[in-house]
Amino acid sequence: MNLEHLIADYGLWAVGLGAGIEGETVVVLGGIMVHRDILAFLPAILAASLGSFLADQLFFTLGRHFRNHSYVRRIRARPGFQRALGAFERHPTLFVFAFRFLYGLRSISPLAIGTTSLPASRFLLINAVAALVWATVFISLGYVFGQAIEAMFGHVRAVEHVLLPLVAVAIIFGLAIHLIRGRREARAGG
Repeated sequence: MNLEHLIADYGLWAVGLGAGIEGETVVVLGGIMVHRDILAFLPAILAASLGSFLADQLFFTLGRHFRNHSYVRRIRARPGFQRALGAFERHPTLFVFAFRFLYGLRSISPLAIGTTSLPASRFLLINAVAALVWATVFISLGYVFGQAIEAMFGHVRAVEHVLLPLVAVAIIFGLAIHLIRGRREARAGG
């Protein structure tokens, strides 16, 4: 079994899981796989939507049920949490829809929103629509990016030539972001 078959068999699961854990980078890679005709467009969007939706619902629920837990109280002291709450208080519906598009607020926002009095049913509905829009945007960007790669380098048939460097770049990019965020949080906390 080659890499292309593995992606065709398990790619949608990877896109969904990656959308919930990492976010945009994995979803853009999913769009590139759509461009390569390894994944189908609509199922890739649905997988990314579902992964993002479930992760945000989980963090919203944790914020709602554990708002007085010491871990959540420590997170509430972070500047990002306060920025998320401030933006939410000014425009609750717009913020619930848009937080996943805002750098630096995507991961903490559902937890912060969970600590508010926003009805869970309202969050669920807005979150579902926002996850679908978000997934469509980033799968489409990956699809267009895939077209740009082919325009620049010609039509590369072997997926390994495109996928392995992209995965390596995505992993390095994700680790760099994780390290930068960790250092910022350490400076802010200490």
